[in-house]
Amino acid sequence: MARTKEFDPDVVLDRALDLFWERGYEATSMADLVERLGIARASIYGTFGGKHELYMKALERYLGRRDVVEVLSQPGPALPAVRAFFDAYVAECLADERRRGCMVVNSAVELAPRDPEVARKVVASWAQLETALASALTRARAQGEIPRDKDPSALASFLLVLLQGVRVLGRADPDERRLRAAVDRAMDALRF
Repeated sequence: MARTKEFDPDVVLDRALDLFWERGYEATSMADLVERLGIARASIYGTFGGKHELYMKALERYLGRRDVVEVLSQPGPALPAVRAFFDAYVAECLADERRRGCMVVNSAVELAPRDPEVARKVVASWAQLETALASALTRARAQGEIPRDKDPSALASFLLVLLQGVRVLGRADPDERRLRAAVDRAMDALRF
């Protein structure tokens, strides 16, 4: 008869997410995971697979925390929604006392160049964000919030790059004035 788990896998996965987000993949050893998760190495392997599988599950958990499509597709004017979205990212960077940054950006820098599975997750996440931004900007153009000659797809690509830059600067040097000024300039670029 199989033994029942003496731990909640969701709680353990949240702890793993926190540890990987804080330290990264390479700097997190199995011994670190055993200590932080409070379960035996065999339980980690039996429940989640190896370290890489656990990392991928933690990254998936992180990706599931924010639904950018929902945030950017609210009815009404689109540009205020885009601005609120960027303001929320800046606020998140400024509130990150541990300077963990964005786990997607961290994964892109640390693992994506040599890990195709991580690269696919990162690229898919960015594609989803870019598509949501392009959709919001298409709506903004149709509603007269941005000029008709502006290309929503090109603007969405620009905003995606800016957002990732905000995340990197927010981790390394969270200067509120610089981050907010960058968002202000981006919003100016969208308008007439």
